[in-house]
Amino acid sequence: MIENTWPDSVKCSVKNLKMFVIMKFFLKHLLTISSRLSKSVIPSLSVWDGHFSCRWRSTGGHGRQKYFNDRLPKFRFALAGLLAGTGAVLAYKLHQDKVQLAATSAQLRVTQTSDLPVYTLEEVTKHRSLDSGVWVTYKGGVYDITEFVAIHPGGDKILLAAGGALEPYWALYAVHQQDHVLEILSEYKIGVLNPESYKKQESANPSDPYSAEPTRHPALQINSLKPFNAEPPASILSDNYITPSVIFFKRNHLPVPRVDPEAYRLEIEGLSGGVVSLSLSELKSRFPKHTITATLQCAGNRRSEMNKVKQVKGLNWGIAAISNATWSGARLRDVLLYYGFGPEVAAKAKHVQFEGLDKDVTGTAYGASIPLNKAVSEEGDVLLAYEMNGEDLPPDHGYPVRVVVPGVVGARNVKWLGKIVVSDEESKSHWQQNDYKGFSPGTDWDTVDFKSAPAIQELPIQSAITHPAEGTSVDRSDREVTVKGYAWSGGGREVVRVDVSVDGGKTWHVAKLRTSDQGQHPAPPPPPGRAWAWKLWEIDVPIPHRAQELEIVCKAVDSGYNMQPDTVAPIWNLRGVLSNAWHRVKVKVSEGFKDQK
Repeated sequence: MIENTWPDSVKCSVKNLKMFVIMKFFLKHLLTISSRLSKSVIPSLSVWDGHFSCRWRSTGGHGRQKYFNDRLPKFRFALAGLLAGTGAVLAYKLHQDKVQLAATSAQLRVTQTSDLPVYTLEEVTKHRSLDSGVWVTYKGGVYDITEFVAIHPGGDKILLAAGGALEPYWALYAVHQQDHVLEILSEYKIGVLNPESYKKQESANPSDPYSAEPTRHPALQINSLKPFNAEPPASILSDNYITPSVIFFKRNHLPVPRVDPEAYRLEIEGLSGGVVSLSLSELKSRFPKHTITATLQCAGNRRSEMNKVKQVKGLNWGIAAISNATWSGARLRDVLLYYGFGPEVAAKAKHVQFEGLDKDVTGTAYGASIPLNKAVSEEGDVLLAYEMNGEDLPPDHGYPVRVVVPGVVGARNVKWLGKIVVSDEESKSHWQQNDYKGFSPGTDWDTVDFKSAPAIQELPIQSAITHPAEGTSVDRSDREVTVKGYAWSGGGREVVRVDVSVDGGKTWHVAKLRTSDQGQHPAPPPPPGRAWAWKLWEIDVPIPHRAQELEIVCKAVDSGYNMQPDTVAPIWNLRGVLSNAWHRVKVKVSEGFKDQK
């Protein structure tokens, strides 16, 4: 489930985003600089430890006219050099991976230097719109980000911090607190707060919203601490057909809410009987308990492989942002029918929206929606789940109630469910409208139009190798290499075959599939179109004669004969979602280790 409010949207490489910012501003304004010099809309030029940088500024700055006028002769001199050496400067700039800042890499310290104005909080708060300029503060520094708003990866939500501090927002979206983000911010520094204002602002900052997070298993490999996002080691992922809850991958967009089960209420809107408020005990007692085994997969699973082709924005998930569990609860269909869903509602409604109890500092909750026909179908098996693997939902997985939409991307399986709305419209949530969508490899952040693509629902066929691991060795004396992994397909399509190669795809072998743990009876075949759970697979493949290295490859086929693409590049997209190319692992073949023991 971006992946932060700009869930996975804000994590970007220094090279790509910084190059984009510099080039966009440079090309847009270079030819009109001379006409703008008289209007105070001029670039502020500075040098940090020998690194030249250009920051374009907006008008509307209180107390800034004198600052810029004092610097105008220096600017003209610098501009002449810029025009003479544009190519060299840009080439040098793009060559740098990091800029030596006056701040440390961890934070931008409060410094008052002779060339930076000192502002009060009152002056900063006057700049809260594009018309007056958008100023923010961070750790005592003052930044004019007006020109950055239009290219901010998270959209205009950055305006929520206009005229105030970034800290409350970055406490929620801690992915921002990385070196490359701080470097970009530093390009927009125009001054510092006076000591009185900084002290006042520090005392007003809210406490850490992540201070009450649940305890997590130490085996989890963390991709983001705040909000918490982690996956189990690939080596243990396929050890269990039913993934233990403690190592089931964790995908949170916001702080985990604390919910009192006695006070919990689930609201349902859009039905003929009006708004319904349902308690947890009512949900459990009024509706039959239904159990399914279903695999959930994050849209960004295997994103790390797309990053190897070209950097994308999002958490750098490996192959383990996928897990399998049993889920128990009331069927959504039963609940909607009980409270008045019928032909009259069905004639108007097209979607069912879900809203979580996890919220950002503005009170905006995580939200998503699914098509109505999936929600009310007898074969859809959509649950209002309150149990996972036979126990109450863990806090990280939506306690006390979450939606489980089998066969559909994890992002629609809303946790900590607070509201259901039967509607003629999709959810207006950021995560439904401006994230979790796939685009052409040729689409970039300059040209992307999120309205042009549908929200991801069913996921494509997927498989990956969990054993052996990349870079390990196998012993030639074993004569065979044991290969293990998982396979799954969205939309209830059953995995019917997994092909495995140890020579990069020249020759293939068919793996053995299983639907239970070793020594247990296999699960009965699912009804057509309702294969919600993954299949684990295993095969022993002969080690080719004289091979020094094995390139192990797997690819799966589902009941619709959908197959995985062979390479990543043709399916690359700027958000790094839907990564399902053949999975490849390279291992060395070692000589006679066992004989030497």
